[in-house]
Amino acid sequence: MAISLGGCAPFAPPMPEGYKGPVAIMKDSVKPYNEKKADFFYVAEIDGKRIENSRVRTLSANQGRGMHMTPSLIERNVPARNATFTLVGRTEYAAPILTLTNTVYQVKGAVTFKPEDYRNYVVRGELGESYSAVWLEEELTGKAVGEKIEIHGSAKLGTFEK
Repeated sequence: MAISLGGCAPFAPPMPEGYKGPVAIMKDSVKPYNEKKADFFYVAEIDGKRIENSRVRTLSANQGRGMHMTPSLIERNVPARNATFTLVGRTEYAAPILTLTNTVYQVKGAVTFKPEDYRNYVVRGELGESYSAVWLEEELTGKAVGEKIEIHGSAKLGTFEK
């Protein structure tokens, strides 16, 4: 009997190897409710390639801490060129049992745009029973860039989607 012990695929770097052009900074964000629950808003992929994000980093950093979670936010350099960014807003809990027994909202979608050279962008969002959204905004002005990804109605995940 053969058993395959494969983990998650490694994350791609947000910057292509050898890239020498202008860059922008892309930041994830979090809305903590308490030490057990937070809503994360993050970049999950760039041009279809999975990159490390604040939700995954937080889960990894807080493993074994029981019912306590300290968010670990990521900011990353990205090429200042046209790209497709997959944005996610998702509720997360400190322990798997809390995730299974509580409501988890998620909204996900892609935004294609060209970040401006040396600008900072932040993934923002809102998660709730009747409306959820995730979007990118220019940090200095607070102006949204690209399209807002919205769900009118519930973005609640089912038990097997969590």
